Amino acid sequence: MLIKNKKTRAALIALLALGSAAAWPRVASAETVLRIGMTAADIPRTLGQPDQGFEGNRFTGLTMYDALTSWDLSSADKPSVVIPGLATEWKVDDADKTKWTFKLRPGVTFHDGSPFNADAVVWNVEKVLKQDAPQFDASQVGVTASRMPTLASAKKIDDMTVELTTKEPDSFLPINLTNLFMASPAKWQAFYDKAEGADAKAKSQAAWTAFAKDASGTGPWKMASFTPRERLELVKNASYWDKARVPKIDKMVLLPMPEANARTAALLSGQVDWVEAPAPDALPELKQRGFKLSANEQPHVWPWQFSRVEGSPWNDIRVRKAANLCVDREGLKDGLLAGLMVPASGTFEPGHPWRGKPSFEIKYDKAAAQKLMQEAGFGPSKKLAVKIQTSASGSGQMQPLPMNEYLQQALAECYFDVKLDVIEWNTLFTNWRRGAKDPSANGSNATNVTYAAMDPFFALVRFLQSSMAPPVSNNWGFINDPKFDELVKKARQTFDPAARDAALAELHAASVDDAAFLYVAHDVGPRAMSPKVTGVVQPKSWFIDFSPVSIAQ
Repeated sequence: MLIKNKKTRAALIALLALGSAAAWPRVASAETVLRIGMTAADIPRTLGQPDQGFEGNRFTGLTMYDALTSWDLSSADKPSVVIPGLATEWKVDDADKTKWTFKLRPGVTFHDGSPFNADAVVWNVEKVLKQDAPQFDASQVGVTASRMPTLASAKKIDDMTVELTTKEPDSFLPINLTNLFMASPAKWQAFYDKAEGADAKAKSQAAWTAFAKDASGTGPWKMASFTPRERLELVKNASYWDKARVPKIDKMVLLPMPEANARTAALLSGQVDWVEAPAPDALPELKQRGFKLSANEQPHVWPWQFSRVEGSPWNDIRVRKAANLCVDREGLKDGLLAGLMVPASGTFEPGHPWRGKPSFEIKYDKAAAQKLMQEAGFGPSKKLAVKIQTSASGSGQMQPLPMNEYLQQALAECYFDVKLDVIEWNTLFTNWRRGAKDPSANGSNATNVTYAAMDPFFALVRFLQSSMAPPVSNNWGFINDPKFDELVKKARQTFDPAARDAALAELHAASVDDAAFLYVAHDVGPRAMSPKVTGVVQPKSWFIDFSPVSIAQ
């Protein structure tokens, strides 16, 4: 339920704060514990490849697991870049650009004590790519393969060296590999050996189910206890291979709290120490009571992604441009969101190396928007009906219901009749990979799923390349533009960084000129936390490193 009256919402927050005092777990004073209220409605999957979008990666991926490559999350001032993780170095073959050699980090062990090596890398690649592998798990494929669609195979060279092969030359591969988390083959095999089932597939599924309850990665945090839909407790991995990132607190408790008012109430009542995306109209009270607020511009876009299938109202570029010109983003920022957004004029803003020089300027110009709609055949007596599928909460969705109601009212002034189809976040995220043609779209001709823009594939390729249409990746609307395809190919097959940046800038400018999305906002990742919490570094990233965080007793 959306509560528009600020006094009513504030009263509800206060009531929730008082009523929740007995509902949340108390912790022993002998250990330091950080309790976090997430925006997700459930604990993201814990078996190695999380769901719940990038909130899953943030809380159950990057905590318990590592990948071959990682994001540098150590600075609040510089953009995050890819750095060595479980691989210390990598190189594409000079003669065959589909082959990459990765040197692995020696001396790393999984939480169960088994060694990390080339065999473990091959096993983890095959868990999502090799359908006849015993450990293949179809449930992990959708959230993994779609993020690294060119990876074809892995081969052991020696204990500390692997060769990865792609289907085509792909300079993005080291970036994509930040999403492939390394789970313990030995731990899984132990569960498999004990599992009951009619066949190998049934035993494999049983092993993964057991693994999710008692996970083993190589990350700085280890699973302590797990109650689905209620809580996940992680404890520090004191023997983590990167001594600089051994957690400073003993335990972190993750609690799913999808409603912004409930999260804020839990923080005000002292039942959690940290909440993601607090209710914007509660910010004055939070500040007055000494709570800390953290925010930083993220490479993360809040859009509408248009359907481009036959019959879609968004196939007319005048309509797409009109929608982009009809939204007062500054008004949204200063009003509803209390300053917690950056207006979007594309996926990348001026100054970014991938911005380019688009000729279409995305700004608030209602008169120009109305003129375009009239040229397209619409007006005060003939509205254009559009339907948007969105969620009530979720990873990076900011405040989706009030934000979409704001757009609904704004676009009504430009002759749009907007209907909202509100569903649960993880369902929306799953539907995103099924596409506009799938029955799960429920007649919607746009979807409101936020997207990370940290790397070329995530920011551009998976939406604009025609071959990334479902079920391959996230081209939900089935965009099919030969110009986009050619520019993607040019960027992907360019291994010189400066030349690749230039190609990506050209691709981004073309997408803005095509009004490929309704670009609304960039998230700033607002977090509110107790004054007892220190050491937080909020990088210019969708992710965050919990290792340096401390909390006073």
